[in-house]
Amino acid sequence: MSSATGPLVADTITKLPPEAAGAVVVSGSHGGRYPGYLAAKAGLRAVILCDAGIGLDGAGVAALPYLDALGIAAATVSHLSCRIGDTGDMLARGRISRANAVAAACGVAPGQGTAEAAARLEAAPLVQADPPSLGESRSELPGSGPRRILLLDSAALVRPEDAGKIVVTGSHGGLVGGNPAMALRVDGFAAVFNDAGIGIDEAGIQRLPALDARGIAALTVAAATARIGEARSSFEQGIISAVNETARRLGGAVGVPARAVLLAWSEAAAVS
Repeated sequence: MSSATGPLVADTITKLPPEAAGAVVVSGSHGGRYPGYLAAKAGLRAVILCDAGIGLDGAGVAALPYLDALGIAAATVSHLSCRIGDTGDMLARGRISRANAVAAACGVAPGQGTAEAAARLEAAPLVQADPPSLGESRSELPGSGPRRILLLDSAALVRPEDAGKIVVTGSHGGLVGGNPAMALRVDGFAAVFNDAGIGIDEAGIQRLPALDARGIAALTVAAATARIGEARSSFEQGIISAVNETARRLGGAVGVPARAVLLAWSEAAAVS
């Protein structure tokens, strides 16, 4: 249980320890539907996530109604109050932006500090949910050019064989736990992330300079234009909000549809 020492923290909800079951968890992950599923699958008492700029179709807070339907308390902190992916900063500066009905019944409300909200969530009911499987998608874009384009709903799905490819993710562009080594697990040719509203300290785009140092082209799409957690939405709908220097040299530019740039990079492999 987390009540004796405060909430359990996890910079990413994809890596929860066994003791998370029954605990209140503060996670640096975005508040999309899949993180909500992981919270339910792990048997959490309650979870606090980042609202990731809320974004297109409310994708950044989709975990809240999803968990509400299961009777599990959930809330999000504002991306303008603390750095996404950084639980230490969430606890130090984070302010609640939204709470589902179960969390609200525990006294969680917008404007509260993360630590206060987490303490209130200790009173949340512990629900033994058995949510239907809600897997993240990993696929290769059909008909892409010689340099293949991969669509990964989460950067956690990256594999060693993805080196040299264009990796389009639905993940946020923040550094997980502030660790540059976590920006991308392989040396892809290029990587795409959701900017999670960019947020305080420009946290939502901090993977870009980290990947620049490795010579990897990287860009983010605006949260308002693509659903966070969905790589296909990033590719098909995303408008570029930020690029690193490597991407800029290759023709990446803010305000341009990501699809056009990525297809050009895919075809350019034929003459490179």
